[in-house]
Amino acid sequence: MTLRGHRLEITAGIAVAAGSTAAFTAPPDQLQGDLQRLMYVHVPAAWTAFLAFGITLLGGAMWLWRRDPRYDRLGAASAEVGVFFTGLTLVQGSVWGKPVWGVWWTWDPRLVTTAIMFFVYLGYLALRRASADPAARAHRSAVFGVVAFVQVPVVHMSVLWWRTLHQPPTVLRPGAPAIDPAMLAALLINVLAFTSLFVVLVRLRMRIAAAQQRAEQRDDEAELAGAAVAAPRLGGAHHD
Repeated sequence: MTLRGHRLEITAGIAVAAGSTAAFTAPPDQLQGDLQRLMYVHVPAAWTAFLAFGITLLGGAMWLWRRDPRYDRLGAASAEVGVFFTGLTLVQGSVWGKPVWGVWWTWDPRLVTTAIMFFVYLGYLALRRASADPAARAHRSAVFGVVAFVQVPVVHMSVLWWRTLHQPPTVLRPGAPAIDPAMLAALLINVLAFTSLFVVLVRLRMRIAAAQQRAEQRDDEAELAGAAVAAPRLGGAHHD
C-alpha cells in the first residue's frame, strides 16, 4: 500500500466520522423526528450507486476505445461497489418505508426501477463470471455496462415522471422546498464521506483484480512452459 493509498483511507475515515457526527447532531425532522436521520445514509448510498454505475459506463467506453485492461478492472470494480450501495439503498428504503408507509415494500416506481437496476448490474457481474476468455469478458462487460447506464436517469427521474409515494428530490430540483441548513450540511458531509469511501473501495478492488490477473498469467505461462518441456519427451518416446 502506497503513502497515497494510506492518505485516501485516512481521508475516507475522517469523512465517515464527520458524517456520522453530523447526522446525529443535526436537528430532528418536524414530522418524522429522528427517523429522518436515515436520510443521511439512504441519500448518499443512492448517490454513490449512481456514481459507481457512471464510472462503470466510463470504464466500459474507455476499454472499447483503448482496449486497456485497467479500464476493464475499473468498470468491474465500480460495478461491484455500486451493487453494494444499491442494495444498501433498497434496505434503507424498506426500513424507512415501514413506519412511514406502513409496508416494507410497495410497487412504487422509484422502488421498482431501483430494484431493476440492482438486478441488472448483478447480471453484469454474473456475465463477467460466465466468460472465461479475458478479452471476450472485457468486451461483453464493456458493452453491457454502457447500455445498462440508461437506468440511472430513469431511476432518478422516476419520482417526477410518475405518481409515486417516494418524495421528489429535495436538493437537485428547481423550486424544491427549503431544507434546514444544518440538515443540508449533514447531508452533504455524508455524500462526501460515501464518495470518499467509494474511491477507497474501488481502488482496493482494482488492486486485488490486478493481482489476480498477474497470478493467472503466471499460471498460464507455467502451464505453457510445462507443455513445451513435455512435448520433446513425448516425441522422443514415440520415436523409440
